Amino acid sequence: MRLENQQINLFSDLKSTPAPRAKQLAMSADALVQWKSRIIAHQQQVRQSQPPQQTALFDLTPKHCDPDTIDPLTLQLVPISFYRKPAEGLGEACLYFILDSEAGLILYVGETCRSNKRWKGIHDCKEYIASYQDLHSRYGLQTAVNAAFWWDAPVDRRARQQLELKLILKWRSPFNKENWELWGQPFK
Repeated sequence: MRLENQQINLFSDLKSTPAPRAKQLAMSADALVQWKSRIIAHQQQVRQSQPPQQTALFDLTPKHCDPDTIDPLTLQLVPISFYRKPAEGLGEACLYFILDSEAGLILYVGETCRSNKRWKGIHDCKEYIASYQDLHSRYGLQTAVNAAFWWDAPVDRRARQQLELKLILKWRSPFNKENWELWGQPFK
């Protein structure tokens, strides 16, 4: 028998079965409380510290889109189901925040030019919120997830996205991908 031109089948006796899926381990109640506490400590420090004021030779009009003047926890809250209500038109440009008002925690910072349409479709943050709420429910922990809007956002997309990024980095909101390395991704 010549084997020169024949391919050897190394796996002929093995059955093709998919690897068993590992069950996703849930964060413990203590780990959840500690995770939130670390984020809240950072966000409270940001709220309490005053940004350095730059002096100017001339009386300059302050920019209304200064990230240091935007505090999501002081904005009017709306139910997280806001996107299910009927709305006329596509809406306006804005920044929006997903908050756990029970904990005083900023979970997500986003921007849109269509405030009435952005959340109607698929949005990964909806899944994070559902997992976050489910885990709190599992451990009997209180949570109050709401949304808040800041309506003075720039209409220009690039300027709005720059402001959004500054706020994401300032507040270190855990559901934004820019902060996953810092806080992990326990709710994906």
